[in-house]
Amino acid sequence: MTVEIFLGDAFSLKDKRQVVKSLIERLKSRYNVSVAEVERQDDKRWAVIGLACVSNSGEHVNRQLDYILDFMENDGRFSVADFDREIQYF
Repeated sequence: MTVEIFLGDAFSLKDKRQVVKSLIERLKSRYNVSVAEVERQDDKRWAVIGLACVSNSGEHVNRQLDYILDFMENDGRFSVADFDREIQYF
């Protein structure tokens, strides 16, 4: 899943990186997913966060991604502008 976020209160790349780094660490520890900033690294007000979750149950993955998206939407430091979810079954 990728999530595009807007950081309205970030006035420098340092401000943005503090929020993004904190978000990534919180997502990793709370939801046990792989997370990274994958696009727009040099834009001080926008970030694209990529997440990966592996499970033997598609239902579990969907539920986990729903929780993550809800968690991000309730974080007051940024707003979720867009997201794209892709689940691959093997």
